[in-house]
Amino acid sequence: MEPQPGAPETKLKRALPEIIQGGMGIAVSNWKLAHAVSSMGQLGVVSGTAIDSVFVRRLQDGDLGGHMRRALEAFPIPGVAAEALRKYFRPEGRPPGTPYAMLPMCQQVMTKAREQIAILAAFVEVHLAKEGHDGVVGMNLLTKIQMPNLPLLYGAMLAGVDFILMGAGIPREIPGVLDALALHQPAQLRLEVEGAPADRVEYLRFEPAAHWDGTPPNIKRPDFLPIIASNSLATMLVRKASGRVDGFVIEGPTAGGHNAPPRGGMKTENGAEPSYGPRDEVDLTEIAKLGLPFWVAGGGGSPQKLREVQKLGATGVQVGTLFAYCDESGIEDGLRAKVLFHASKHDITVKTDWRASPTGYPFKVVTWGGEGGSQVKRERCCDLGYLRTAYAMPDGRIGYRCASEPIDTYLAKGGDVEETTGRSCLCNALLSVIGQPQPREDGQVEPPILTSGDDLLNIGVMMQGRVHYSAGDVVSYLLGKERA
Repeated sequence: MEPQPGAPETKLKRALPEIIQGGMGIAVSNWKLAHAVSSMGQLGVVSGTAIDSVFVRRLQDGDLGGHMRRALEAFPIPGVAAEALRKYFRPEGRPPGTPYAMLPMCQQVMTKAREQIAILAAFVEVHLAKEGHDGVVGMNLLTKIQMPNLPLLYGAMLAGVDFILMGAGIPREIPGVLDALALHQPAQLRLEVEGAPADRVEYLRFEPAAHWDGTPPNIKRPDFLPIIASNSLATMLVRKASGRVDGFVIEGPTAGGHNAPPRGGMKTENGAEPSYGPRDEVDLTEIAKLGLPFWVAGGGGSPQKLREVQKLGATGVQVGTLFAYCDESGIEDGLRAKVLFHASKHDITVKTDWRASPTGYPFKVVTWGGEGGSQVKRERCCDLGYLRTAYAMPDGRIGYRCASEPIDTYLAKGGDVEETTGRSCLCNALLSVIGQPQPREDGQVEPPILTSGDDLLNIGVMMQGRVHYSAGDVVSYLLGKERA
């Protein structure tokens, strides 16, 4: 489909990277990792998932190194950065055991102040990733997490983001949203509301002009790469998306994080993993016929895989797992070292858990040496709310619920008790992975849930006996070059 009238005419004219560093959340793919990869001529990607909560927690922890404050100085909307510092910045950090101050949970209609924190956080992450080099930077968002995506996209675009990557759903409306936001025009996304009548349509709306007193700066429309798992979805997006699709990331079931459900259905007996088969395989030769660049994700963490897919027409590979455990990633240092140690001893498991995520999507979960996993004892809660689902209340209003919240609360909102079995609060658990666990009243802190692709099982091949490695080592390994 042609871009909407008046939409920017930017297209993929630059030299395309062979390697896309996967956009792993929450903030595993942080600005430091993306900066390192982009500086080497590949596509570094920051995760936008819950980046607003990550941002305010960094401020509350004292903004080590002053990076947040340095980026805030470049934010173009007057007064917003100063207000964020006033409200969240603690120069000495939080006293031990002090809970983080929380942001209001996202909903269909957000206050101007809540939108501005999302805009600001996305801007800061992209700005820092792009600082000091002329490489390209992308941001990854989940289609499933609908409510904060419009202000996050706008903030990333204010910082000059070059690519937007989105999976975990069908991002059909996003190209048109990017067209509108590049012109500072109003944008909207259809809000999925469980239990709503078929003729009821609800929208998430975002008005850029509400955040400016004067004329906003010119910004560019980033290239859009949907993350997909089928030939039919690729074809549909090329033909029926709301604007221009610039390429694809083809993701297989060995990738980390959320995976597409198998076409053969989910196996639920005795905790069995989802069963993937020939119907879930993407025909890369057919993808190539669409005439757009594409990268292959899931099991792509080797130079052999890069050469293999390029022979089938791919531009390159998207790699997450190898980058997730490098020095620059956001995983807390002690946790990363522990997992790498157990991986070197082949004492590690990567399981596709179809119950761990309240989204209903299969989710890869890592266990090591008898630790980790999604079944660690924890209190049920939903105080961040990124994975909440909108639902139609009997009186016509829209409510919000999550299968990981307290069971009585979920049932009172009309939820199905079967949906609560095995669910974990991924929002809190993934913040714990990056060293931002929330202290609780009983003195406990949220334990982490670590996700990874199947490449973790063979990470020793790349490490060659090292106890740690850099993003540069990963790039050199994938390109078949000597490492420092």
